[in-house]
Amino acid sequence: MFENSFSFDGRIRRTEFGISMIIYGILAVILNLIIAGSNGDAAFLGVAYIPMLWFLWAQGAKRCHDLDNNGWWQIIPFYGLWLLFQDGEPGQNQYGANPKGIQNNKTSSSPTYTPAPSTITNSGGYNPGHYDGGHNGNNGQNNDQNYTPNNNSNSSGEYKSGEMYN
Repeated sequence: MFENSFSFDGRIRRTEFGISMIIYGILAVILNLIIAGSNGDAAFLGVAYIPMLWFLWAQGAKRCHDLDNNGWWQIIPFYGLWLLFQDGEPGQNQYGANPKGIQNNKTSSSPTYTPAPSTITNSGGYNPGHYDGGHNGNNGQNNDQNYTPNNNSNSSGEYKSGEMYN
């Protein structure tokens, strides 16, 4: 966290952006108290706001990059609140890799269903693991297509469409 804090390149998480806002706020209050307490003698400390603003703008730009937006979006009023609460884009975008290490859903290693290959081939087109619609998967076709051949009633062991078996 906080690598290249003054750079405008890359992406950062919401946590780092929130901590950056807190750090800026604390430093700004301390600097204002010092300047106000010195009766104008420490006005030169106002120059310290330059690196503080650079830090804040750099962190804001990197947070905009995490949402796949240009860094200029941070000048939109109240967009900083959106940056605090909106989750970043998963996976890599044009500004770099996801700082959380989360990839796109398309590249995730979630298991997918692949039906078993058909071992029965016949003229009825029966394919286990494949649903053709209709009642009992027969799509209005004869119910005998779901028959597994019985060697006792058919000596060849082949399925013949429309033939009745016991």
